[in-house]
Amino acid sequence: MRKWAAHIFATWLTLCVTATSALPDTDPAAAARAAADQLEAASVALAQSKSSRDQVKSLTGVVHAYESGLTALRAGLRRASIREAQLSKQLKAQEADISKLLGVLQRMSTGPAEVIMVHPGGPMGTARSGMILADVTPALEAKAAQVRRDLEEVSILRSLQEGAAQTLQDGLAGAQNARTALSKAIADRVDPPRRFTEDPVQTALLIASTETLEGFASALVDLQVEGLEDVSLPDVMDRKGDLPLPVESTVLRRAGEADAAGIRRPGLVLATRPSALVVSPSAATIRYRGPLLDFGNVMILEPQPGLLFIFAGLAQVYGNVGEVLSEGAPIGLMGGNGLESGAILSQSGEGSGNARPETLYIEIREGKTPVDPATWFRTNEDG
Repeated sequence: MRKWAAHIFATWLTLCVTATSALPDTDPAAAARAAADQLEAASVALAQSKSSRDQVKSLTGVVHAYESGLTALRAGLRRASIREAQLSKQLKAQEADISKLLGVLQRMSTGPAEVIMVHPGGPMGTARSGMILADVTPALEAKAAQVRRDLEEVSILRSLQEGAAQTLQDGLAGAQNARTALSKAIADRVDPPRRFTEDPVQTALLIASTETLEGFASALVDLQVEGLEDVSLPDVMDRKGDLPLPVESTVLRRAGEADAAGIRRPGLVLATRPSALVVSPSAATIRYRGPLLDFGNVMILEPQPGLLFIFAGLAQVYGNVGEVLSEGAPIGLMGGNGLESGAILSQSGEGSGNARPETLYIEIREGKTPVDPATWFRTNEDG
């Protein structure tokens, strides 16, 4: 893991520095450096963890670090690809001028010097031509030098992108191994904190009588839970509007916006990458987890009585109903397979590919009333 952290940082930094002149960034190496440091710290914590709970926490950090590193590398590859495309387009547009330039330079470099310097108009013509040549030559040489630099940069960028393929493949494999280890560590946890134990018959009856997500959530609010243990959770109301999104993502549709079929929902639709890790945005109790209607796997968290965070569309969900989760605890994985390095490289070009094909639906209910998730989460920045 640490070796890959060094590779990701070095590769990303080289990609960005090479492409920086045309694609300025506030700090091109910051994301890669942060990802490398995060992976290093998570690896150390994992090696030192003794309890299953510590292992889950450390592996969550490892998965996040891999995801951050792969995001950084994708960004570097995209920068390099855009820069290469710009240079190639620029050189192609100047193809005729470059051919003429090469012809002039070639003619200037052939033939005896005494013949080149003699002008048919005599000494005066020779003097004038010499003065013109003295003015033109530096410009020709500068133009030739710029063309040479552009061609060299294109060659370097192509070489870097080809070399990044192995780093990408290692990172994808490492991320998948970390996700597998995280799933096993969660399954092997001993005595996770609980507020209550699920009644499977009651849950089955509730699902059978439900026709909509709204109906299920409303019924869940009314559902009486037996044997509640006194587990104190921090007041989440103090953080309203400042909670982080549960997954690295971009906002696809906001509350009330129509989808392709014209359907409007009160929740938020996020676009995520395949197999992305989804975590709890705050400390909360699991009220429901599992398949529901046509939403795929659904996770419903209760940060405090009467407040529900609903996450729908996961491929895999972690934990059991009644468990108490800490903030940042893993709650599941998105669907899809991690892209092969070749596919990622092909998506690095400007405007090509769909890097975030998975969607997560978030709905928040205060009592039985749906509220705009944007009033709870920070959604102004793309993840």
